[in-house]
Amino acid sequence: MTGLPRHERVRPPALCAGDTVGIIAPASGFRRDEFEAGCAALSAYRLSYLPSIFEREGYFAGSVERRVDEIHEMFARTDVKAVLCARGGYGCNYLLPHLDLDLIRANPKIFVGCSDITTLLTYLCDGAGLVTFHGPMVAGDFARPGGFDEKSWSDAVSNAGEEISVRTDGVLPLIGGVGEGILYGGCLSLLCASLGTPYEVGTDGTILFIEDRAERPYRIDRMLMQLKLAGKFDRVAGIIFGEMIDCEEPGAGGLNFQHVAQRILADLDVPIALGLKSGHVSGGALTLPFGVRARLSVGATVSLSCAPAVLRAPNVIPSGAM
Repeated sequence: MTGLPRHERVRPPALCAGDTVGIIAPASGFRRDEFEAGCAALSAYRLSYLPSIFEREGYFAGSVERRVDEIHEMFARTDVKAVLCARGGYGCNYLLPHLDLDLIRANPKIFVGCSDITTLLTYLCDGAGLVTFHGPMVAGDFARPGGFDEKSWSDAVSNAGEEISVRTDGVLPLIGGVGEGILYGGCLSLLCASLGTPYEVGTDGTILFIEDRAERPYRIDRMLMQLKLAGKFDRVAGIIFGEMIDCEEPGAGGLNFQHVAQRILADLDVPIALGLKSGHVSGGALTLPFGVRARLSVGATVSLSCAPAVLRAPNVIPSGAM
């Protein structure tokens, strides 16, 4: 067993059918038809979004002020039980200095996104002390047939009592072992972009989830080495990578992400696996709660389980819960 303990975060109330879900666009703009398709897939909930969500400013979904105000309004509203992002793209880093963490901390709710939203997931997890959710987005996986895993979504946002067994079929073992820690992470390029800033990710005692797409092996190599040299792997309890689709080098004799990861991480005495389908995936995107205790076991097969991510009441994880 490897890894150091790290505190659990505050869990939000569970999401139920008929609850109000707020939709925000904190990064790039999105296609209206994909947004509408995603809204149709969320018909179990009442959906709410501001008319300004459709604004554009260059490649952003409106101004920094608009996007910050949108987040604050959705967290402040007592009728909104969850906040879902329309899409990623780029731009969440502009918002960080302007977010009212006291407001957000005082109103814990389910917050879901991936890709560029990694920036907000890790900041709200660390800065506001909240459980956050790496999962499908409205104009992304929700908009595509078979784009998200319904059981995983329900387990993450509605299961307030039982341990969650994360779907790991197709996940490949890279380095064997067992680790327990706090599930945490996100998109590799965004994790690296946090280094050297006041919003740098904290990975000690975590089961670190890392994913990305369409990055050639030499770029993956550079980013993993950057994290390694920054000490971000020194005290992890385990590492599980995403599907890492389109991360091969054309004409390089089969050189791929797996070779790079094994070379860089082989000296770590922690379990490592590859292929968890969350974030940039080919389909069936999983919803992963960041900030809850998890257990990763890598042997002939791979298993990942974690504590419930939501509560009915109170909204604090009991000591030792798992």
